[in-house]
Amino acid sequence: MTEPCNFTPACPLPIQQYPQVLLAHGGGGRLMQQLIEKVFLPAFDNPLLGQRHDGAVLEVNGQRLAFTTDSYVVHPLFFPGGDIGTLAVNGTVNDLAMCGARPKWLSAGFIIEEGLPMDTLWRVVQSMQRTATAAGVQLVTGDTKVVDKGKGDGLFINTAGIGVLEHTSIISPAQVRPGDAVLLSGDVGRHGMAIMSVREGLGFESPIESDCAPLAEVVMALLDAGIEIHCLRDLTRGGLASAVNEIAEAGRVQIDLDETAIPVQPEVQGACEILGLDPLYVANEGRFIAFVASPEQARALAVLRAHPLGTGAALIGAVSAVTPGLVTLKSRIGARRVLDLLSGEQLPRIC
Repeated sequence: MTEPCNFTPACPLPIQQYPQVLLAHGGGGRLMQQLIEKVFLPAFDNPLLGQRHDGAVLEVNGQRLAFTTDSYVVHPLFFPGGDIGTLAVNGTVNDLAMCGARPKWLSAGFIIEEGLPMDTLWRVVQSMQRTATAAGVQLVTGDTKVVDKGKGDGLFINTAGIGVLEHTSIISPAQVRPGDAVLLSGDVGRHGMAIMSVREGLGFESPIESDCAPLAEVVMALLDAGIEIHCLRDLTRGGLASAVNEIAEAGRVQIDLDETAIPVQPEVQGACEILGLDPLYVANEGRFIAFVASPEQARALAVLRAHPLGTGAALIGAVSAVTPGLVTLKSRIGARRVLDLLSGEQLPRIC
């Protein structure tokens, strides 16, 4: 009888180097981080880009301005709680707000696929105008391109924005300090689940609507109250988990979260369980986290909860200096685990 050969089962490490771009490179996880670090940052390296914030803060003739840009490729174009137009305006407004700026002006570039119904384009444009008016911004310049049928998936939109900083505070990942409180403005996971419910034809007992909304007013309320804010980040691709990982890495700090403190609507939790998803990684378009000095946390929560977009605000964690770049999550049963970046693509085409 032959002796059994030595065999040790093991899971292979995820592939890190790909010869082609994958959908996961745009998903907000580890592959997107690698794409930025290995391709874009080395090519365009400068101190402003190196801050790795939601936008760049520029000083022009003594006035501080914030500048940002983003592109939107959501499918379907219309979803419960919004559409690609509301997403394009609010997404850029929110990136400016995360810099601590009051949004003022937007540009818009439309890449339209041949054959898109004119009524669809009209609905999107009208939605953008209504959203811009509600957010207090003007769309002041733009561009239009039409591509061959089958080359554009209906409609893509790029928006860029400029905002004005009306204070002297520096708000960026580099300002996060050990001892800071981590505040979340509301429940998470609704946008991604709203998109999935329409895309996959899922009928839930309680309809799930996107949280898409402009966040500038609630951020301005924090600033007007004199809250010592160190960093802000809206929770888009990759959700809450990706956002805190990005800040832990950029700020060289450890962030410890408490799962029981993170609000998730029951219908979102149920939908995630059905689809095998973690709501902490699901995209949002009207939620943000704020890193504030610990003595300010109670006052900051009161300001957030006084605003309609912050009624569900919660203290969800704290910052330490134990292991720079690490994020941990205390589970509902009291165990603590590492909350890492996604290795692949969880939900494509959601923003």
